[in-house]
Parts: sequence; C-alpha cells; structure tokens
Amino acid sequence: MTKAIVVRSLGGPDVLKLEDVPLAAPGPGEVQIRQAAVGLNFIDVYFRTGLYKAEPPFIPGKEGAGTVTALGEGVTDFAIGDRVAYASADGAYAAERNVATKHLVKVPDGISLETAAAMMLKGMTAQYLLLQTYQVKPGSVILFHAAAGGVGLIAGQWAKALGATVIGTAGSQAKIDLALAHGYDHVIDYGKDDFVAHVRELTNGAGVDVVYDSVGKDTFPQSLDCLKPRGLFVSFGNSSGPVDAFNMGLLSQKGSLYATRPTLFAYIATRTALDACANSLFDVVQGNKVRININQTYSLADAGRAHTDLEARKTSGTTLLIP
Repeated sequence: MTKAIVVRSLGGPDVLKLEDVPLAAPGPGEVQIRQAAVGLNFIDVYFRTGLYKAEPPFIPGKEGAGTVTALGEGVTDFAIGDRVAYASADGAYAAERNVATKHLVKVPDGISLETAAAMMLKGMTAQYLLLQTYQVKPGSVILFHAAAGGVGLIAGQWAKALGATVIGTAGSQAKIDLALAHGYDHVIDYGKDDFVAHVRELTNGAGVDVVYDSVGKDTFPQSLDCLKPRGLFVSFGNSSGPVDAFNMGLLSQKGSLYATRPTLFAYIATRTALDACANSLFDVVQGNKVRININQTYSLADAGRAHTDLEARKTSGTTLLIP
C-alpha cells in the first residue's frame, strides 16, 4: 500500500482526497519509485474539473521525481538507486508509484530531486516553446503571458539568454517584480492596463514576433493584436478558460497570422525527443542560465489547498507537493 490523492468524482479542490491505495510490483518495462516531490501544474486542474477527460476514479498529476526502488521485467536502462524524473506519466500524486521507463529520465548530479520535480514539465514546456514551436534567437521580440507562473519564470530567463527582448504580463505588482527579476525586460499588469497598447508602445508600433499564451479566454483575441504581420500566436494553456471557436478569417484580417495549439506530450513522444528536450533543460540549469525557484510547498495531503491557491492566482513560479 501507499498514500495517494484519489479523484472519485469531478469537481472542485475538495474532491482531492488522500487515501491508502494498493501498490503492485512494477510490471514489464516499469520501475517503482519512492517520490521525493510532485510538481503542481494547471493541467492537474483541467483533469480534476473535467475540462480534460479522465474517468474517475483516478490519481491526478503528471510530474514528479524520486529514487528507483524496484525493477520490472525487461528493464535494463535503469537501476535500483537511480534518481529519476518525469513530466508525462499520469498518477503523480502518490508517495510511491510505478512508472513506465519510456517516461523517465535520469537526473544529473548537481540537480536535487526537488528541483527536478519542480522543473520537468514546466521547463520542458519552455524548451519546446522557445526552441521548437518558434525558434527564439538574438533580436526576437516575444510576449509571454503569465510571466510569473512556473513556465513563465523559466521562459523569461531562457529567452533572455537566447538574446530576445522579453515582454511579459502578470496580475499584481509582486508578480511583476518577480518576473522582472527573471529575465523580463518589461512586464505589464494585464488586470489594470491595456496590454495591447503597451506592447505596441514598447515595440514602436511594430508588434512582437510571437505571443505565448497559457491564459486563454481572458487574453484572446487581444493577443493577436500584439503580433507583427505573419507573427505566431501560440496557445498552450487556458487558465482563464478555453479560447472559444473563432473564424479563421480573423488571422487574415489581423496580418496573415499563424496560430498553433501545441502540447508538450507531442514534443517528447519518443525516447530521442524526450532525452533531447530534457538534456537541453538540464544544460541551461546547470549552466546557471536558468534558475529554478520553488516558491510554495504543500504536503501531499494538502493538495486541495494547493489547487485552491493555484486557481486563485495566489501562487507564483513553481509549487511542489511533498509526499
């Protein structure tokens, strides 16, 4: 048996209940790990509420890190005692668990398990956004919504290291100050100010090359008005609710724009792609180009309170659940 958060019906944070659950031996191609920490992400909220489909009962969570304690049949690329992390294995909200090795990477020396749990999903999301969905380079001008969020704080530092001019939005002065300390050149309070007008002013009317938007409903279609002609709108989340269906002609009207709705899991679907993405992240962290700050921790039993604070935008940066 182990302790885990189980969702038995979809709904609010109160549906997150800590229970004793069976823990079988790892199956073929799996390892069992004792988890040091679990990452909290908005995608966990989407599954809890039913925005993304999952059939109750289920254990939520995608991201964690821990130590291998047992090997399943056929596992040769991991050993007992290995420090490992993952970003795309359902069922993370548990003290111990089995994970298919296709989801795992080894954590390099010099990176703690807590740091690994804090950065895998958010850091690899930043990696694919900045280096694959759109290739940020010296001279690029970007707009990143939710700049003080977990992905935003990593992306701001990384984009600055790539030579970009980095504009962000955030919802309070404290979050603005936090983003400015993590690579952003300019941060706009999108709760008070017209971020489109500010972006246009900051770019002398030209607009930005790319908008990265994990907010959704509250920032669309205004994000399109921040783009240069033939610029790229990247919608990678919907913390305020999903973007409603829109006429594709809108992209033409606003400057022959491009739009995409990517997900990390398509970018790390193969072992080669996962290793390349993870190693790119490890390199910038170990090279001190990106620092990972764990701004909040909760016990696993307090997952409901963590979700409440996340949805109320009381958190910033990275949050961990500790089994």
